[in-house]
Amino acid sequence: MNVQSHINRHIPPQLTVHHVAIAKPFKWLALAWRDLSDNPKASLTHGVIVTALMLVTLLITSVHVYVIAAAITGFMLIGPILSAGLCELSRQNEQGNVVSFDRSLEGLKPIQDSLLRFSSILLGFSVVWFVVSGLLLSITIGDVAPSLQQLLWGNILDIVTPMQLVLYTLVGGILASIIFIVSVVTVPTIIDNNVATLEAMALSAKVTFENMSTMLVWAGLIVTLIAIGFSTYLIGIIVIYPLLAHATFHAYRDLVKSNI
Repeated sequence: MNVQSHINRHIPPQLTVHHVAIAKPFKWLALAWRDLSDNPKASLTHGVIVTALMLVTLLITSVHVYVIAAAITGFMLIGPILSAGLCELSRQNEQGNVVSFDRSLEGLKPIQDSLLRFSSILLGFSVVWFVVSGLLLSITIGDVAPSLQQLLWGNILDIVTPMQLVLYTLVGGILASIIFIVSVVTVPTIIDNNVATLEAMALSAKVTFENMSTMLVWAGLIVTLIAIGFSTYLIGIIVIYPLLAHATFHAYRDLVKSNI
């Protein structure tokens, strides 16, 4: 049985995947900005919490190059899960309800078990990435990692060879791609349909494979915006994170249709 057949076996029968235009991700961001503008206090509160968690991760590991692995690991783990409250906020806003930060979390109670299972799966991926990246860094740099100042302001090619840097980036890219594939619409699918975690992940994979060009554009926008957020010393993440989470819900709305 091929991968596509295995994925199809786990997709909820009441849900179907739609093909969308390659420029749709820009529309998702525009709709996300509307959600953020309609509910700035609730949305930005989520953004502040995520930014604070990322900042704590960076501060704890800020003297070593391993900060890269820690930052990616942390974001891989908390990113999709903490977007749940923002996806619920977009869903409530879509229905014309008054939305607050507390209400965006209250709506998650019926599906909290599925979200926890998804969190556990992402944790497993994160642990794999942390271990693999640690081994690569140890092999590449040695037991004593350079300071963050040396990493940021020095010449990285004085520390690693181009081939080692490519290997590290390649492994990270592969694992990040897997996370993207299984999570691109998983959280809003669980929220909107109360389906099992593996069913939502299978649907997310089908969405990705059947809209590959659009998903490449969407992934590129996510990477670009997150990079902007990091380049502003995480200040930009306060706005960028809720914007991406709201956009995830609108991506789901375009990509997944219910037959009920």
